[in-house]
Amino acid sequence: MFANSYHGRRVLITGHTGFKGSWLTAWLLKLGADVVGVSKDVPTQPSMFEELSLAGRIRHVQADIRDLAAMRELVLLEQPDFVFHLAAQAIVSASYADPAETISTNVVGTMNILEALRQLVKPCAAVLVTSDKCYDNVEWVWGYRETDKLGGKDVYSGSKGAAELVINSYLHSFFQDKHPVRLAVARAGNVIGGGDWAKDRIVVDCMRAWSEGGKVEIRSPQATRPWQHVLEPLSGYLTLGQALDQRSQLHGEAFNFGPRAEQNRSVVELLGDLGGRWGFDSSDQAYSVTADIPFHEAGLLKLNCDKALLELKWVPNLDYAETIRLTGDWYTAFYKEKADMYALTMDQISTYERAGIERDRAWSH
Repeated sequence: MFANSYHGRRVLITGHTGFKGSWLTAWLLKLGADVVGVSKDVPTQPSMFEELSLAGRIRHVQADIRDLAAMRELVLLEQPDFVFHLAAQAIVSASYADPAETISTNVVGTMNILEALRQLVKPCAAVLVTSDKCYDNVEWVWGYRETDKLGGKDVYSGSKGAAELVINSYLHSFFQDKHPVRLAVARAGNVIGGGDWAKDRIVVDCMRAWSEGGKVEIRSPQATRPWQHVLEPLSGYLTLGQALDQRSQLHGEAFNFGPRAEQNRSVVELLGDLGGRWGFDSSDQAYSVTADIPFHEAGLLKLNCDKALLELKWVPNLDYAETIRLTGDWYTAFYKEKADMYALTMDQISTYERAGIERDRAWSH
């Protein structure tokens, strides 16, 4: 997998206690990496990070990425071969409640990681994860390309666009002239999968409500999203890290990672399919619609991933039905079967890897 690029290598993950960070930590452990994770806290209860007992399987560091001195000390101490920067305030509703925290975490926090990386005098490939929300979304029907205008009508989106500007300015100001650290940006969104318990996410809201015997209230039933399983963008991040480590020409490039166009589904379709996996006979048992929309939500946003195909030979690995099955099965195992979630998570990663081998994905070699 990934040309064995991560086996025995030191990998620093920021935001490793979050949803994507926990999945990435688990996958890197499976790949034989020496993982160091830094997060300010465990952001949800329940928590995938805690359910998988990941703190005891890696070097777990509790620190805030807004603490520049702590980030500098950590990077100098650990001397990572790879960095995956995922730490962020990632909830749109929370950005309305506390815009200052969102901006300080997503913009200043990213700057601090770059400041820390400036000190390294050894090769390091750093993948800086922003979001598909970094684009100025005019809700056109085709996918955004990496060269399209950045922006954002809400604070969260604006913070991601601002982080991109900081990355670009640091790239040209400090990471040129044979600096050993190479940087690349990864953009993805509409990620679902087992182990997510973040606030105001549709799948999370469903699973909480259904596990308690209730219905979920949905705000925008006809909003469409290109849903993708969490392992899809993570395979992209790992592919990008591998390529960045090996190919200097990718330094400073940005890449989109998203599903095929046919995976666009409305919220209603998504809930109907997940509800079927849960065991509901009809949609009336699963959800009700509320007209209360307390903040701006985009109706349509999708990515053009041609650059990832051309430069990295990366393509999505799963179809929509597989995405629903993996997501539904994880939560069913957690809520109804009280399964060993570390073993089940590793099994789902193995399932994803096997599909990659069968479909001859570039990263599967």
